[in-house]
Amino acid sequence: MIGEFDVKASDVRTMTQDELTDELAKLKKEQFNLRFQRATGQLENTARVRQVRRDIARIKTIARAKSADAKA
Repeated sequence: MIGEFDVKASDVRTMTQDELTDELAKLKKEQFNLRFQRATGQLENTARVRQVRRDIARIKTIARAKSADAKA
């Protein structure tokens, strides 16, 4: 779903908890690969590191809000 584009908050809010978990796993894997590429000097798109980090934060924030709403 993500590819080279950042995640929109409105798209994330429509996802189920399972979809959020899957998307978070994909982004964390991409983040690891980007870190590895940076360490070996193979990273071309350095802005993607920041974008992925922010997408992870966005997904975690919305997932936490959804779980809080479910408990309330």
